[in-house]
Amino acid sequence: MNETPLVRSSVRTILPYVLGCVLFGSVWSCAPQANTTNEPNQTVKAGKGKGAYATKKYRNLFKENGHSEAEVKTKIDKAYQQLFQGDSATQAIYFSGGKNERGPLAYIYDVYNKDVRSEGMSYGMMISVQLDKKAEFDALWNYAITHMYIDQKGHPSEGYFAWSTKPDGKRNSEGPAPDGEEYFVMALYFASGRWGNGEGIYNYKAWADKILTAMRHHPETSGTTKFGPQTSGPMVNEDHKMILFVPTNQGRKFTDPSYHLPAFYELWALWGPEPDRSFWKAAADTSRAFFQKTTHPVTGLAPDYAHFDGKPVTTPFNPNSHHFAYDSWRTAMNWSVDWAWWQKDPREQELSNRIQSFFTAHGITKYGNIYTLDGKLVNPSHAAGLVSTNAVASLAANHSGARAFVEELWNLSVPQNEGERYYGGLLYLMSLLHCGGEFKIYPPR
Repeated sequence: MNETPLVRSSVRTILPYVLGCVLFGSVWSCAPQANTTNEPNQTVKAGKGKGAYATKKYRNLFKENGHSEAEVKTKIDKAYQQLFQGDSATQAIYFSGGKNERGPLAYIYDVYNKDVRSEGMSYGMMISVQLDKKAEFDALWNYAITHMYIDQKGHPSEGYFAWSTKPDGKRNSEGPAPDGEEYFVMALYFASGRWGNGEGIYNYKAWADKILTAMRHHPETSGTTKFGPQTSGPMVNEDHKMILFVPTNQGRKFTDPSYHLPAFYELWALWGPEPDRSFWKAAADTSRAFFQKTTHPVTGLAPDYAHFDGKPVTTPFNPNSHHFAYDSWRTAMNWSVDWAWWQKDPREQELSNRIQSFFTAHGITKYGNIYTLDGKLVNPSHAAGLVSTNAVASLAANHSGARAFVEELWNLSVPQNEGERYYGGLLYLMSLLHCGGEFKIYPPR
């Protein structure tokens, strides 16, 4: 299983050279826009649905399986302690990054590939706000702003976060990956709701608004950096109302199904900058429909990358881009959380039933982690990250076998080996929160 993050890393490591993930060009900035209400804009028909947003009740799948609330809390606490406070050589992915004038810094470290990623930083912030760990949240956010946020005047990626740095903050790339921005925004809105807004970078809501505005309105610009010539633009395709794989060069021509987060978009349609609320409401509906297009009608498997019509993308830099692979593991989690929070598209239940039926047929304790979309095995390793997200699919599944996937997660040890600790560990801990009813919505103040 150690090869899993290596393959993932090799794809993104060469992206700055192949796709043009590094940006350079004209001056640009985006100012926060005022939003003084948590209610939907008058022009946005954003209903509450029938899920957790409306009911304020979150299913505890572990409790439904017979585990006590105390046992669930103990399991989540153990995972957090090991990954955030465990032995630095064998367990932890959370590390101190020193201090600056704004306070402590910390980073989530990909221990296998020796870098810090916007993906992991934003996941770490989301975990921290869900577990009420404000000190850790602020330290991660301080590092992200200090070392990853590009604010140089004259640089067209101003307003974006470099997707990869070294622990000391030296950038491996100046190009962004939209999944990082998406989770930064959502974690910041939740931090505003849970703790209130502070000053400067700790005015969580103002920063969420600023990043969200950047994602949609970043101008198309071109230039050259030490990584080569690049052209960058918004992180969304306006015509298709979809998140892009990357906002640079060829990456703007397709999407990543695992970046589609309709549960988040619904909240942005309620809380985000008012001029963009209608867009995010439409994007939520678009993503729900897109899940139906991009998943195989029998297996329920989605590709790593897809065209806007849902068909898989074949790329020279990722041999698994047209397969169900590492990025794809998150797609079922995304549609299942959307169902749990909003319950607006019953087809998401069918998708969870379909994908869980596929993995049941391949042996619930031994299925692999990469498949062709029609179900042919490519990589036989049984990966903790996929076991975790398959359990979250039970939030939407409505068949008797769904409980078995939850129990597989319950019986899984906290990922500890070097190959799975970062990506598998983050998906594991977030999945515990989802399945334990502890991944909640906090409206910003």
